[in-house]
Amino acid sequence: MLNLPAKIYDGLVLPKNNILKAGVKEVIVKKVMTDDAIAEKQGHNFTEEGITIYDEDIDIYRMDQDGTTHLLAKLRKQVIEPDSIRVGWEAYHATAGSTQQRGAAAGPIDPENPYWKSKKLYNTGTFGTGYFLKDGRTKNGGRTNTPVLSTIMGFYDKPHRPFVKGKCRLTSFSVRHFKRYKHGLPFIEAIDNCFKTLIPDRHAHQKARADLKPHLRINNTAFTTVTVNRNFRTGLHMDDGDLRGGYGNLTVIERGAYHGGYTLFPQYGIGFNVRTGDFLAMDVHQWHCNTALYETPDDLEINKNLKYLYKNKPNNGILGSIDKYTRMAFVCYYREKMAECKDDLTFENFKNQKYDHENNTIIE
Repeated sequence: MLNLPAKIYDGLVLPKNNILKAGVKEVIVKKVMTDDAIAEKQGHNFTEEGITIYDEDIDIYRMDQDGTTHLLAKLRKQVIEPDSIRVGWEAYHATAGSTQQRGAAAGPIDPENPYWKSKKLYNTGTFGTGYFLKDGRTKNGGRTNTPVLSTIMGFYDKPHRPFVKGKCRLTSFSVRHFKRYKHGLPFIEAIDNCFKTLIPDRHAHQKARADLKPHLRINNTAFTTVTVNRNFRTGLHMDDGDLRGGYGNLTVIERGAYHGGYTLFPQYGIGFNVRTGDFLAMDVHQWHCNTALYETPDDLEINKNLKYLYKNKPNNGILGSIDKYTRMAFVCYYREKMAECKDDLTFENFKNQKYDHENNTIIE
């Protein structure tokens, strides 16, 4: 059991637990921006201006110039049961830590951001920059991004220093906070069940891939990895490393009140209002992003008595870190190259991490 303070439950928003429907309204969309035009906007922020926002059960298909249609996204409202949401919140409410390695998703470099304002920048692009250290040395020549709150859970196929030098491993968060990681797995399984029910062919394809390396699979799901974002307005990007032919699976857990945070596909002029307990299956290999999160006067009134759950440092420049409300977004997916992992390397990494994969435990 987890020893959790009572305040984490204050303001937690639970869904109604609607029935997961297969047959719903269908919409076909076409590109409103050319491939070249949208690619030039990589790393930029978008608003909902001129975008149709869907907040209902709906299936969206994109149409190619030759008339071929492809599934772009399926949204279902409040279909993940309250008990699963509560378990997910208990396990993962404090998951997302600060990172500067989110690439275009971190959004544009803003020189007025307190984090960058204190530094002398160089080689600055749309979403990456280098900067000079106090001793005159240079740092990360254009590869450092604005700090955001984001963490990966489950398994990963790339090295991640300083915690783990090897690839094909349990992620650093999952090792360091294994009890929390394991406590929340029923929540991840509930997301997988939505995926399996709504898109059985894509789920079967992804699950077959995951079954090739069951020791690098999150329980018996079609997922190897979960990205967790807190109050994170993503810039325009495509996901990298996810299985082609699979899908990204998104849900949200909320505490307090806010507006915005819409998930947009600007090239097709559409977006989705994904809230607590909703499920969005989406083609993450299309350009997508999020709008800003903000509080209306009514939201401020609701949130005024909420206690801060996180360290509140107004001048640290980490986007979303000073808000009382919380929007935890969970994207579950399969890392495409995970099936190429060598078992001997993987098991050696597990040994170094003290991870018993057969019993899904950390050896104390």
